[in-house]
Amino acid sequence: MGSVVNTHQAEAWNGYEGEHWAGNQDRYDAVNSGFNDHLLDAAAVGEGDRVLDIGCGNGQVTRLAARRAPLGHATGVDLSAPMLARARASAAAEGLANVTFEQGDAQVHPFPAAGSDVAVSRFGIMFFADPVAAFANIGRALRPGGRLAFLSLRRMEDNELGEVFAAMARHLPRRPATTEHGGPGPESLADPGRVREVLSGAGFGKVDVTAVDAPQHWGRDAEDAGAFLGAWGPVRFLLDQVDPAAAAQAREALVEALRPFEQAGAVRLRGAAWLVTAARP
Repeated sequence: MGSVVNTHQAEAWNGYEGEHWAGNQDRYDAVNSGFNDHLLDAAAVGEGDRVLDIGCGNGQVTRLAARRAPLGHATGVDLSAPMLARARASAAAEGLANVTFEQGDAQVHPFPAAGSDVAVSRFGIMFFADPVAAFANIGRALRPGGRLAFLSLRRMEDNELGEVFAAMARHLPRRPATTEHGGPGPESLADPGRVREVLSGAGFGKVDVTAVDAPQHWGRDAEDAGAFLGAWGPVRFLLDQVDPAAAAQAREALVEALRPFEQAGAVRLRGAAWLVTAARP
């Protein structure tokens, strides 16, 4: 891996967090795949396009983009070695020859200048230490007129997951999966004004921010979904901050809050995101 400035995130995604995502590839794809068509349709990936997938994780979006660009190429970039290993294995199993995965920090990664037609990201752009610098670097990787399309999480209160987390709040030091305004974290680009400010500062134009929703499949039933969510990095961290009795109460509250979302053999919550498009001048 080349230079890294986002060292805290590099440690997380090459430690427990990355291992958990890699070990639960199918489950995380079930959570997020409802957003795939929103993203790839907005990116308008053509058959000969060179696609850059930022924060590609286990590589589902990269592989889908490669299929939409059979005469082009898709490159996924991520900090996480465990997730990239899963991405490469999945691409090989699917027989995709026009896909590559690279380990790197998108904020400083030496992308070939003007080497891509379109950059995409499914929730992989919310953790930059310096988002303006990161998007400027991504912009340099795009040809003049190149396109950017990404998904960022809306406020937790706009997601049904926020209702679930609220049920745990009185047992925990603070709400899971949140961040201070402007800092790296799941809600760092939850404000459309902040999104426009960052992208304009990075040199992008034609910025459009649209609200999109999608169902997220978290598990077979409340107990299964609760165990999975309880092992998710941000929640696990907070559970580790309290005594065992409080942690047990928080886990029980989590399961009970998930029960109303059980339907047809699955726990489905409505996910809320911003679909952002922009262009390099």
